[in-house]
Amino acid sequence: MLKNLFSSSIRADVLSLLLNSPDEKFYVREIARLLRKNPSGIKRELDNLEKMDLVVSERVANLRYFNANKQSPLFSELKNLVTKSLGLPGAIKALVRASGAKSAFIYGPYAEGTREDRVDIMVIGPGSTLTKDFRDIENKFSCTITWIEMDQDEYRDKRRRKESRLMGILSKKRIPLVGRV
Repeated sequence: MLKNLFSSSIRADVLSLLLNSPDEKFYVREIARLLRKNPSGIKRELDNLEKMDLVVSERVANLRYFNANKQSPLFSELKNLVTKSLGLPGAIKALVRASGAKSAFIYGPYAEGTREDRVDIMVIGPGSTLTKDFRDIENKFSCTITWIEMDQDEYRDKRRRKESRLMGILSKKRIPLVGRV
């Protein structure tokens, strides 16, 4: 089972996405877009994970949606393993990617290496489902997460106007999570 489970980097990426967003359902092309991978490879790995009973699927109209199987005896252990292997930035990156954000980055004391217990994040694009997931990460990593969320137009406008708070954030060290700023 272990050999089958960890035999593919695509499988690891798919597991990471699904286990970090266990309440979300994704279709194949959506996962491929989020992970920037080939849809046929994603489909193959989802089928393999479903055979291992780690993923379940549901057909709605002509789309097949996949999500982590929370009833699997391995669910909580795999979720913890994925979280530990990704580390804090990796866990945040997986969540932000799954939210559909266009770009995101960590800034502030965590990015500068001065504090490990406080993480500031800027999310550009949709991310309204992040609150509960960020709270879960805070509990797992014993840290406080604060974030600024804005749509792309608002971000462009503030950047064009050289809004002081945004310029201050952009002028300091950042850890990119998704997209480019």
